[in-house]
Amino acid sequence: MKVLILGATGYSGKAILMEALYQNHEVTVLVRNKSKVTVHHPNLSILEGDALDPRIIANALENQEAVIQCLGVGGKGDGKPNTVVSDATKILVEAMETSRVERLIALSNVGAGNSISFLPGFFTKIVLPYFMKWLKEIIEDKNRMEPIIMDSNLNWTIVRCPAIVDKPAKGSCNPTLDGKGLKLSVTLGDMAGFIIGQLTDSTYSRQAPAISN
Repeated sequence: MKVLILGATGYSGKAILMEALYQNHEVTVLVRNKSKVTVHHPNLSILEGDALDPRIIANALENQEAVIQCLGVGGKGDGKPNTVVSDATKILVEAMETSRVERLIALSNVGAGNSISFLPGFFTKIVLPYFMKWLKEIIEDKNRMEPIIMDSNLNWTIVRCPAIVDKPAKGSCNPTLDGKGLKLSVTLGDMAGFIIGQLTDSTYSRQAPAISN
């Protein structure tokens, strides 16, 4: 499948890119700095540009069949309110609807949308606002991002992750729509495998599963 990845140089994005190539997809990545892409592969094309530029996004979508949006603010960010991901998502969704590229998989966080109810009250009332303000701001922007996608006409899947840990992959992860069985983390490799699997799996079309293992 021909797939465009936004955010391919980030922590999660690098793993998603490698998994997409491993599964023989034809991948185009849009990055602000080409030098940050250290992978060389015959199925990889690299475009340089800003995901907040509608003209760049429209050009990147040409001849694509699906998009994976795994944009972030870079690690923990600066802990201040930001709208980078939601602003880029709005531009992307509008461009996808115009160009009729229907399949969108977007990376989000457990704690966004109704998945806030999946988390213990102690975490949401004390830990998140007082000890993890940086994560609170990231989730706030995902709360702005998710409705943009959900209200679109696209064939979307939003994948909500807990802590993504760089440990050996377990070979699978457990998706949940109601929080039952949700654990505190998911391995980097298993997250990437699930994301790429959604390119050809319609099980969670227009749904937002949370994954963990």
